Parts: sequence; structure tokens; C-alpha cells
Amino acid sequence: MERTEAALRCKAAKNVARPFESARRDNRREGFLGWSFQRPAATLRDMKAVLALVVLISFVSRADDTPGDVARLKQLDAYWGEVSRSVGTGDFAAYEATCHPEGVLVSGSKKSSSPLADALKRWKKEFDATKGGEMKASVEFKFSQRLGDATTAHETGMFLYSATGADGKETREYIHFEALLVKRDGRWKIMMEYQKSKGTRAEYEAL
Repeated sequence: MERTEAALRCKAAKNVARPFESARRDNRREGFLGWSFQRPAATLRDMKAVLALVVLISFVSRADDTPGDVARLKQLDAYWGEVSRSVGTGDFAAYEATCHPEGVLVSGSKKSSSPLADALKRWKKEFDATKGGEMKASVEFKFSQRLGDATTAHETGMFLYSATGADGKETREYIHFEALLVKRDGRWKIMMEYQKSKGTRAEYEAL
């Protein structure tokens, strides 16, 4: 009798333990947060699906770059390259040719605006000094947004202007700026230059 009761208790204990054993096996099968470690094929399919989605998103994001946009940006890159070249060589005539005769210069720090032609008169002495070897100058541009069509463009970003005087002392200015350009007779010219505020090297390098 005692052996029978003991056998029944043992059988009952096994029946109680069986669900827990099954749960442990299921956990080993499914792994943490339901990820399957025993089914690599399913995981590989998931990874392929995610990769395909990333590629699709990348393709869609680039679909907005029409041939016209590509052509415009190529022309504008050449435009800013010419601005940089003229500043570095002290070629004032070439720099002046990149500006619209009715262009406007806006200064955020001075909270003012003035004809770009007036600013060119002030800047000419630095061009002459650079051309004469009395100083060195350079300007580089980086952009965060570039909008436009075949004949108009709005560029947003920063420029770095560096100048080294006869004493060998170098100054660097990081400037947030916006530029409005128009294309006339096949050439881009700046209509409005908005020097918004001073920036930092970190901000410039982050672009």
C-alpha cells in the first residue's frame, strides 16, 4: 500500500515537472526575446529582408536627384571652385565676375544689409595684397542644403576663410552662410550673400 502511494506521488511529481521541462526546452529553442538560435535560415531571411529595405530606401531617397539637379550641382561646384581660386590667387576681376551687379550682402552679426558692390570695394585691397604676395588667403565651402532649378539656386552651409599676414600670423573664420544665385547668359552669379553668424571648426567639419 505504501509503495503504491509512493509510486502515485512520484508519477504526479513527474507530471507536474513535465510542463516546466517543456518550457525550458522551448526557451532554449527560441532564445532571448524570441530570437531563434536553432533556425539560422529564418534569421538569414530576416537579415536579407532588412537589407533589401535599406537599399530600397536609399534608392528612393536618391530618386529626387534628377539629371537637371545633377547638372546644376556640377555647375555650382565649378562656380564655388572659381570663387576659391580667385580668392587664393588674388584675382579680383574673376571674383567680381561671380557677383551680380545688383547683388546684396547681408550681415547677421552686424544686423545690416548693403550693396555687394560696396563690399567688393572694401575687399579689393586684400585681393591686391594676396596677388602681390603680401598675404595669403583661401576660402572653402561646405553645404548642408542645396535647392534650385535650371536658373536659380539657394545654397546653405558654411565657409572657412583663412588669411595669413606678412607677420606669418594666420586667422581662420568659420561662417554660417546662405547664398542666392541666378543663372544669366549661361553663368551663375551670386545675387544675395547672407553671412549669418560665426561658427566653429566642429560644426564645419561635421558637414
